[in-house]
Amino acid sequence: MRARLAILMSQQTVLIRALVLKNKPAEMLALSPKGTVPVLVLSTEPSTHIIDESLDIMLWALNLSDPDNLLYAEDANALPEMLTLINENDQQFKPNLERYKRAKRFHGDDEEECRLQCEPFILTLEQRLSQHPFLMGSTPSLLDLALLPFVRQYSRVNRQHYQQGSYTHLQHWLKYHLQSRLFSKAMLKYPLWLETGEENRLG
Repeated sequence: MRARLAILMSQQTVLIRALVLKNKPAEMLALSPKGTVPVLVLSTEPSTHIIDESLDIMLWALNLSDPDNLLYAEDANALPEMLTLINENDQQFKPNLERYKRAKRFHGDDEEECRLQCEPFILTLEQRLSQHPFLMGSTPSLLDLALLPFVRQYSRVNRQHYQQGSYTHLQHWLKYHLQSRLFSKAMLKYPLWLETGEENRLG
């Protein structure tokens, strides 16, 4: 989702081949053997360049065009700060979130422990949002788009706890993004490419 968000915000256009990971096309595995999505294929004859990390796709798109200044280009310290927090999300919060989701799904007796492992990062975001409407300041940034899918997942694991939690700024931030036209466009479901052979335009 975050790769789609950045592509839309950068006003780039790509062709989407939708798939499910239980049925990975051989063509995809030949281009990116790790077998995860997203995979961006940039064809410039006679070579083909592959980008298969969502953050790298975001940076590719926004370095081409950033009309809303999501990279906070006027501040040399902004991008390193954003990348540090994104790395913390990807390397620490995301694995904790997966354990929390699994504990909830399978009614594990460690659900509360798993939730508490997620909590420090969530509270870090709440503290930032108590200072300004978005994670880096008064306008959205790369950081907001990069973390949005995971905060959304966190909010859905135990809805009652999330809604009753002491992170009102984060709740407002998430609601703002989920109600946006951008989010609706990024979440659009496409026909599966292996079933239809159809490519669809994003952007």
